[in-house]
Amino acid sequence: MKLFPYAHATHPQWRMAAGLVLAQLRAQLALPDYASAPTLALLYITDHYASAAQDILDHLSAELPEVTDWSGTVGVGIAANNVEYVDEPAMAVMLLGVPAHQYRVFSGVAPLGLGFEAHTALVHADAGTQDLNELVAEMADRTETGYLFGGLASSRAAVVQFAVGGNGNIKGQGGARGVFHGGLSGVAFTQEVALSSRVTQGCQPVAPERSVTACEGNVVTALDGQPALQVLLGDLGVSLDEPREALARVRATLVGLRAAPGSAGVSRSDAVLRPGSFGPDVRVRHIIGLDPARHGIAIAEQVEPGTRLSFCQRNPVAARADLVRICAEIREELEPEDMPVEAALALSANAAASSPHPARRMAGAIYVSCASRGGGHFGSPSAELQIVRHALGDVPLVGFFAGGEIARHHLYGYTGVLTVFTAAD
Repeated sequence: MKLFPYAHATHPQWRMAAGLVLAQLRAQLALPDYASAPTLALLYITDHYASAAQDILDHLSAELPEVTDWSGTVGVGIAANNVEYVDEPAMAVMLLGVPAHQYRVFSGVAPLGLGFEAHTALVHADAGTQDLNELVAEMADRTETGYLFGGLASSRAAVVQFAVGGNGNIKGQGGARGVFHGGLSGVAFTQEVALSSRVTQGCQPVAPERSVTACEGNVVTALDGQPALQVLLGDLGVSLDEPREALARVRATLVGLRAAPGSAGVSRSDAVLRPGSFGPDVRVRHIIGLDPARHGIAIAEQVEPGTRLSFCQRNPVAARADLVRICAEIREELEPEDMPVEAALALSANAAASSPHPARRMAGAIYVSCASRGGGHFGSPSAELQIVRHALGDVPLVGFFAGGEIARHHLYGYTGVLTVFTAAD
């Protein structure tokens, strides 16, 4: 297995950043442990470069003519191994050493067609797209596993996505040159591409999980047969007699939702797995209003009777522990039983001397985190990606900070989605 060449840089001028990125990529392409002729690239840029998205793609494509396929998007921040670029001009590129017949680039104007058996897919999406939840679920249904990973573009400027298929798979894109607005885009992979993916939650429940027993659209009016507003105030220990304190506590509170046990596609592993933590099928949503007349709570998602609901709050300590957990799970899953002495010595090097190594059985990784996480949430600049590197090990990694995260067939919030390309068994 060959490592995926990757590079990242920041500079006020995108051409200077691109030059630094290209220099890093070319140096790695010449190394024996790295893929030497990849045809697929992932490109992530911060929104400082959004207006130059087409120029950036054209420039990189011209400088890397052997790379025929491109995918990616924009974020208010981007991620790379051990570093976050947030609110500064930056770009990151990874060249995936995956054979061309094992992947297919798609976009809104060139959907994934028949004849390609998608096992899973990396998905980028525009949050402003109508019926986005349904589109994500539909895309998941078009894969054999029903598992997607990715996120929603986040930008204070143009919301762009990259999708180029130079081998002729992208048809019907008309005059477009690979930069798109709206809808979904990404890369679908066949079963031959080995992946390991996990979701890490950033919120912690502050009250018992309850059942929605009455609701109207996105307004929950009863929980466990009791008025929902009364339950919320009771769980938070506040009263509307003291509105300022009550509203402050409510504003700091979110809801974790999951489908009722026994619903189609819901397994026991989708429940709240550990005391004080959420399982992977819990979607965190905002409380967007209170309805005293109906004793209801308005939340940022349509709900149905039987939906399980937990009041929760963002918690950096819990988020850090859960992030370490998913990294450890992936490492343990890939840990080889026997390792050559040379590999063992390389992997035992200290943080300053270590580098990506094939013995880890990780060719590369993609990390999509919520735009409200990152170093600011974890306590210091680049802290989140430093946690990933320390817990997962040194591996080629790129990603972005999203306006919502995609995993399986769900849209999440306040989460991180870590996906590692692994050595096939």
